[in-house]
Amino acid sequence: MGDWRLLGWAGRAAWTCLALAVPCGAPAAPPTGADAAAAAELDRVVVTATRQPDDALLVPAAVDVVDAGALLRAQPGLSLSESLQRVPGVVARDRQNEAQGLQVSIRGFGARSTFGIRGVRLYSDGIPATMPDGQGQVSHFMLESAGRIEVLRGPFSALYGNSSGGVISVFSADPPATPEFSVGMDAGSDGLHRGLVSWHAPWPGERDGGVLVDMDHVDGSGFRDHSRSRQATGQAVLQGAFGNDGRYTVLLNSHDLRADDPQGLTGAQSRGDRRAASKGALDFDTRKTVHQDQAGLHVEQPLSAHHALSLTAYGGTRDTTQVLSIPVFVQADPLQGGGAIELDRRYGGADLRWRWSTQLLERPFSLVAGVEYSVSGERRRGYENFVGQRLGVFGALRRDEDNRVSGRDAYAQANWQPAERWRINLGLRHSQVRFASDDDYVTADNPDDSGRLQYSRSSPVAGVLFRLTPTASVYANAGAGFETPTFSELAYRADGASGLNDLRAARSRNAEVGVRGRGARLEYSAALFDSRTRGELVAVANRGGRSIYANAGITRRRGAELSLSGTFSPQWRYAAAYTLLDARYGSDFTTCAAMPCGDGDVLIEDGHRIPGLSRHAAWAELRRSIGADTDLVLDGRFADRVYVDDGSDESAPAYAVFGLAAERRFEAFGLQWRGYARIDNLFDRAYVGSVIVNDGNGRYYEPAPGRGWVLGVRARKAFD
Repeated sequence: MGDWRLLGWAGRAAWTCLALAVPCGAPAAPPTGADAAAAAELDRVVVTATRQPDDALLVPAAVDVVDAGALLRAQPGLSLSESLQRVPGVVARDRQNEAQGLQVSIRGFGARSTFGIRGVRLYSDGIPATMPDGQGQVSHFMLESAGRIEVLRGPFSALYGNSSGGVISVFSADPPATPEFSVGMDAGSDGLHRGLVSWHAPWPGERDGGVLVDMDHVDGSGFRDHSRSRQATGQAVLQGAFGNDGRYTVLLNSHDLRADDPQGLTGAQSRGDRRAASKGALDFDTRKTVHQDQAGLHVEQPLSAHHALSLTAYGGTRDTTQVLSIPVFVQADPLQGGGAIELDRRYGGADLRWRWSTQLLERPFSLVAGVEYSVSGERRRGYENFVGQRLGVFGALRRDEDNRVSGRDAYAQANWQPAERWRINLGLRHSQVRFASDDDYVTADNPDDSGRLQYSRSSPVAGVLFRLTPTASVYANAGAGFETPTFSELAYRADGASGLNDLRAARSRNAEVGVRGRGARLEYSAALFDSRTRGELVAVANRGGRSIYANAGITRRRGAELSLSGTFSPQWRYAAAYTLLDARYGSDFTTCAAMPCGDGDVLIEDGHRIPGLSRHAAWAELRRSIGADTDLVLDGRFADRVYVDDGSDESAPAYAVFGLAAERRFEAFGLQWRGYARIDNLFDRAYVGSVIVNDGNGRYYEPAPGRGWVLGVRARKAFD
């Protein structure tokens, strides 16, 4: 593919553009005397690469860090949903359906996605897990070896493009000082079995860095019927130093998934047999397989005391097959693309950045800027999901197309400390996203659906921070978001004509004020935000296996976020998070009553709530430490009701659930052990854990498990 040669575009154009690593911090006092030149550089606090707990106090945006202690303490670390509950403004729902994956949204952006994650940028050790069209996956994230997760709420930084909600970035732990070998096992309700093995070691001799190798295998029968899954993930991280203060990170990972898809249930079904799968899921044996391989490289090289370069490059493949439950009679339509999918994707990209640290008006100033290029090419084939009377098999070809999407970005962000306690950030990013589709399945009854679309947008950001005390700061920021349609949303037109769906990119304007602080016994943050979006992408029809999208006029999201954590005493710790989100349509639009859209369309009036979102959400944890080796944990979460369609005709009820866990750490047989036991949904509450927004068959609801348990043990051997 010709676009792959354009990966060199980033390197050739680097000298014309300003690079980026979002410096946001500064020394506590201005440098003086002979140290002034060397100290002119601000403490480097990249929005998604904070180095110290106090670094977040220097960023004029809502940034949260979940460290390893919170990631894996008294829980298995199977999903981001376990850890992100403690971050206000973030919703991470485990759908109990590995075929569809985690449902993640930040400040309401991304909640209506039926599969994958959109509206939120995803990174693993600095390597993007989001495609140029904005669709992302977290299935290959290796949480067992993670050192921390960083979350940016809102599109504050010019570091990121084609998103409105924010950023979730997972970072691997540093290599240990001595080699370590560890194994682990988990077992739980609904047939959960898991095995882990890892080797973490420093490089031999005096060299800095080391290697982390982890392998993880999980299988289970699932809470619901027809929800069995099996997945295997392997990852290797190589870190080290080279040359004159250079640093490198190499990331290699592979992921295999095979999962059945129970699909959603209607309201009546979810109130009956909560474990049931839909009839279509059973008739067609709905399922999904995925194989993904990825490699990435990040290199940093200082050029002098004031200049540095960094390069990130990556590439990968993701091959997917999926069988849907589209009825046979629906596929009699010659325009229907079939009920079985084969999708082979190849993707890659490069990001080159330059950083300059100096002084402006005798005060510390830094400028970071760069260029980025990313590309994804996919071969998509659709087949009938039947052969004769046999259902759930690959039949005759009904769709065959080559799709390409590429993103080209140039960006710059400056940070200035005009006075000892003030910091100012200004940034600008220009994004260009191009879509191209070549239809190779053209018949007399199925016209050519080839097409080309291009989106371009410049997104400014600005933020200011004032350090109230050495341990507290207040900030305000404003920024623009830019979110293109994904290829899935461009596939079908509302008028039934051929070609790509001619959608606009959604554009958001966001403002935020906040305060955060950290003391010896209390850490807190609070934020108020307002986001106004024009052209938000909404599903106007879901019929016959086709999801058709259009642009709504105006939507608005306003809310408040609060988090607290601290200690009552050395033995008692607590943490809590609360989110208030008011998300509504700000103008009328119509959805389709039948295809093609036209007469009988349904009016969605101004003021209706955006579906898929809770107005109130809360989480809290109380931890009791018994000595240095035993923890008892009680946690609970609450979610307000969630509307499931644009007309607010149905909703999933509000719920509150609690969990209880214990963990013990000890040494025996020359090994270091960690064992835990956990009970979820302690009071066996029947509730809906996630919803499928605007499902055309009314199967909106995905029930959550009742009371469940999990036991786990880890054994580690350190070699001197």
